[in-house]
Amino acid sequence: MRIVVLAGGIGGARFLRGLQQAVPEGTDITVIGNTGDDIHLFGLKVCPDLDTVMYTLGGGINEEQGWGRSEESFRVKEELAAYGVGPEWFGLGDRDFATHIVRTQMLAAGYPLSAVTEALCERWQPGVRLLPMSDDRVETHVAVETDGERKAVHFQEYWVRLRASVPALAVVPVGAEQAKPAPGVLEAIARADVILFPPSNPVVSIGTILAVPGIREAIADAGVPVVGLSPIIGDAPVRGMADKVLAAVGVESNAAAVAEHYGAGLLDGWLVDTVDEAAVARVEAEGIRCRAVPLLMTDLDASARMARAALELAEEVRA
Repeated sequence: MRIVVLAGGIGGARFLRGLQQAVPEGTDITVIGNTGDDIHLFGLKVCPDLDTVMYTLGGGINEEQGWGRSEESFRVKEELAAYGVGPEWFGLGDRDFATHIVRTQMLAAGYPLSAVTEALCERWQPGVRLLPMSDDRVETHVAVETDGERKAVHFQEYWVRLRASVPALAVVPVGAEQAKPAPGVLEAIARADVILFPPSNPVVSIGTILAVPGIREAIADAGVPVVGLSPIIGDAPVRGMADKVLAAVGVESNAAAVAEHYGAGLLDGWLVDTVDEAAVARVEAEGIRCRAVPLLMTDLDASARMARAALELAEEVRA
């Protein structure tokens, strides 16, 4: 079986770990990672979602946080702060700095992001083929209003510094319209047997991947089951603040509305949590096969059960 997964950061990475447990060893899994969260800090190219997937599947993630390196220290950050160099609100650890230094050096030498990601994965051996959605620069910006002034801030500033404490008026993946899918992305989609949308943010993670011209169309035309898992349980995001950015694109914060946001033209199957069983009929009325199963990734076994449920629904769709 050849599986393609569109993934953001923590939710996507933890789902992928469950998927690896749920399928036979050696199963062909290609991960198309969101790069809209990428940001340049201290002269370095930082790719939070790609790194979270790489560290999680490679055994180097900070399990408690779900992001960053395990056994981390922050002496470089402390020294930068002593020089008055910011931003202070974004914490890069010493081990994490090494990844960004290597990435930035390779990019400066002329290697595309896809080649750099492949090289970094040589160390971590995540057990999947990890592809950035694009080699081109795409950065998600959020329009906000503070102190009576409307302005755009980088998504990381909105998420990390502001903690989504002000309404998001608009979410714009800057550069997405001009971007091209990274090498291997469209080919992986075309040869896939199943395509999965894990419980990642539908606007700034999976939504940003789908904003790259050619990717949405390739998925819709793939002719294989496309199954998603709701990141919303009981009208609230499982983790993070997805409800804030859903509101910015006019989507209600509930499992059925997110399925409708993707649409029947893209989605064939949709899993909702058991507490949202009442949403099943609404989703199926849109032409999307829907089932209610437990969707809390409380541990690896729970994540694996979710992955199996997604694959079972894909087989149901195929049949």
